[in-house]
Amino acid sequence: MTNADQDQLAYLNALNNITFLGPKRITALIDYFKLAKTAWEAPAEGLRNVATMQGHIDRFIEERTEIDPDQQWEKLEKHEINCISVDSDYYPPLLKQLPCPPPVLYFRGDLSSIEQPAVAIVGSRRSTFYGKEVAQRLAGEMAAAGITIVSGMALGIDTAAHRGALDNNGYTIAVMGCGLDSCYPLRNADLMDQIIAGGAVLSEFPVGTKPLPNHFPQRNRIISGLSLGTVVVEATAKSGSLITAEYALEQDREVFAVPGNVGSPYSRGCHQLIKEGAHLVESAADILSEISSASPLEEQLTIEDYASLSDQEKSLLNLIPYQPMHIDDIINACGSSAAEVITTLLALEFKKVICQTPGKYFSRT
Repeated sequence: MTNADQDQLAYLNALNNITFLGPKRITALIDYFKLAKTAWEAPAEGLRNVATMQGHIDRFIEERTEIDPDQQWEKLEKHEINCISVDSDYYPPLLKQLPCPPPVLYFRGDLSSIEQPAVAIVGSRRSTFYGKEVAQRLAGEMAAAGITIVSGMALGIDTAAHRGALDNNGYTIAVMGCGLDSCYPLRNADLMDQIIAGGAVLSEFPVGTKPLPNHFPQRNRIISGLSLGTVVVEATAKSGSLITAEYALEQDREVFAVPGNVGSPYSRGCHQLIKEGAHLVESAADILSEISSASPLEEQLTIEDYASLSDQEKSLLNLIPYQPMHIDDIINACGSSAAEVITTLLALEFKKVICQTPGKYFSRT
């Protein structure tokens, strides 16, 4: 990182510490002044040229006198928290598509896999055994298929989703409603460490921000914004998970819901989503089939790779989609004996053109 880049990030972080600014006003300041430092140091007459600052200039000047950008940057370094601006190559591409994405994101962990397809799994904190089991299974199957699992690290469904991804060596992202110098809930401190080791925790809130109730709806728009689709596993009629689903719809992303017991209050939110048109989910294949951007086989393999396959391998590979397909369905589709199909599948798996996920499901890589 160059000195200029760090300078820009340090002053973006300082702007983000002004309590009332938020993404819209910070974006407007950067659009006008170009450099965060210039915006930070701008006199009142310059700030009057920014429409969103009208009526807030005196408060801005008062608050910035209490903030030292260098000290705030040192706090990030102390807690080993990284930050990126919306212009960074590591900024999540789907999040950048939002009308007003966070101008700065904080993270701990690894963002090198941030561009791979992602699905959010959310649900009730007071979840049932059934809900947690379904969330963990769906997350595990999708993670094994190369899908990033996004959630909010809350107790219940969120925790099950993260664990399902981690148990299958998948990449998972937890979006926090507080600063990354603290863990919320505290009971998930070990889980947070595991996510940092095998994925990333993200937040748009600066160091020292407490997990206040009004932060979580704001956090939810990031969860859906990072994802191609949002899966609601269990939700009451007034669950915060439904807010995430609403954001997903506003962001033109897919919404999925898992049906549950008709007598359970934790099923009402999901059933309402299904009535309103959400995709009903029974397996990971229901999700993957909607978000898949399958391409012709020849576009996925090099000429050399494709030429190395036998006619039997090519024939079988053409039957296997990019979402998981059960081995029984593959055998029925190709008409060969089970033994021949299993042998060919093993050969294709060895050549890394297909992968196997739990439950004897196979998909193209």
